[in-house]
Amino acid sequence: MPSGGTIILDVGKSVSKATLWDEAGRCVAQRSRPNRRAQGGGGLTLDVAGIEAWLESVLKEYSALRPVLAIVPVAHGAGVALIRNGRLVCAPLDYEWSGVARDRASYQLQRDAFADSGSPALPAGLNLGVQLHWLDSLNRGEYRDSQLLPWAQYWAWNLCGVAASEFTSLGCHTDLWRPYDKGPTRLAERCGWADRLAPVRPAGAVLGTLKRDWVERTGLSTQLEVYCGLHDSNAALLSARHLPAVRGHDATVLSTGTWFVAMRSPKPKKSAWMMRLPETRDCLINVDVEGSPVPSARFMGGREIEVLMGTNHQTSDSGVEIGNCPPASLSAQMYAVLRTIEAMAMILPSAVPGVGPFPNARAAALRGVTSVDEATAKAHLYAALVADASLDLIGSRDTLFIDGRFSHSPVFVAALAALRPETTVLVSEEAHGVARGALSLLRSVEGPPPATHEVAPLPADLRSYRERWRLEAERAT
Repeated sequence: MPSGGTIILDVGKSVSKATLWDEAGRCVAQRSRPNRRAQGGGGLTLDVAGIEAWLESVLKEYSALRPVLAIVPVAHGAGVALIRNGRLVCAPLDYEWSGVARDRASYQLQRDAFADSGSPALPAGLNLGVQLHWLDSLNRGEYRDSQLLPWAQYWAWNLCGVAASEFTSLGCHTDLWRPYDKGPTRLAERCGWADRLAPVRPAGAVLGTLKRDWVERTGLSTQLEVYCGLHDSNAALLSARHLPAVRGHDATVLSTGTWFVAMRSPKPKKSAWMMRLPETRDCLINVDVEGSPVPSARFMGGREIEVLMGTNHQTSDSGVEIGNCPPASLSAQMYAVLRTIEAMAMILPSAVPGVGPFPNARAAALRGVTSVDEATAKAHLYAALVADASLDLIGSRDTLFIDGRFSHSPVFVAALAALRPETTVLVSEEAHGVARGALSLLRSVEGPPPATHEVAPLPADLRSYRERWRLEAERAT
């Protein structure tokens, strides 16, 4: 294959990113855009038009930098686009819009059992089935006759014109997929959604080449290949599984961003933990690129930190601010977190109710802070405590690899290492785990995996603090 670049399009909930990689596996350019919401389809939707306009400008810029041979889309898992006769008839609904769940009582009676679907009942539109149930209730003919595309595969279709579905995108709390049987749920079959799903293709399948209109708009090659793509947290999992320090271990990948998603690769694969996951504490069975079930737990960690601090103190790109704290600020944060532990001062869950290991708790608040460093330290300690609870729910042990923008938070990773002294906690200096996972689908891209290092635990005995926090967290529920 001739040398050239690869673009990874990562459409997250809060931010869309596009990174350009050379054939040696080096990131040579990156651009990002904060996502917005739009009005359409009778409710709030994801901003398809805004993302597409931004993507056009980025692709045009990248086409001038070097030849580009491939694009791989990655996206969050709670979006489904409706297409008909070669056009988009309904953009994906915003899963945080509560109006989509107005008939939840009726929907709940139809869902498959958690033991079969691995998909827990989640608030608003986090289950794709809820979104489709609401769209069906509108009784619009063009909706009922449309084809269903997961969010990542919508972008593949937009770019090359070939419609597909894919394991990781169907198997992430959608209510549409049975992870153990690798087929649609009974709900999806009864409602006719299974027949409307685009054909299932592997994440690494080349669906087609770039459409003529995109070639004309961007200057990219007509030979550029568009890959099927995958779910973002699964891309992080795929990346971590290639790391020498993770390979062969009972390892958990904790992907951190708007969502903190813990995904465990148990040894042996058929772990009894999968059958004991608590349905009501935001545990689920994800599906990896091979279609195999992956025990997982989640909470909205990045959003919780934003809510606690009153604003988003992270950058929109890979957490650069966190990773490059000046020494004085870092020392102030470490001092603040040690003082917090010594004083047994606590933030209790949850700043974002309805999700996470304490979905019914209503206690989170930052009180009495005097600086941004102190607020950061307390919020990130809180996130470590919630992450620790989620990891326990899926039986995480042996090795933990933390990926994403909060892997560069010294307080968060050191606190989590202290909370889990029997676990080897690893991070990488690189901030592109999701993109690297997507990139690994291309056999033409070479280069060594990023180096990892073990996290030194916070120099504090957290046993009493953790025990007290867990007790108070349960009381707050």
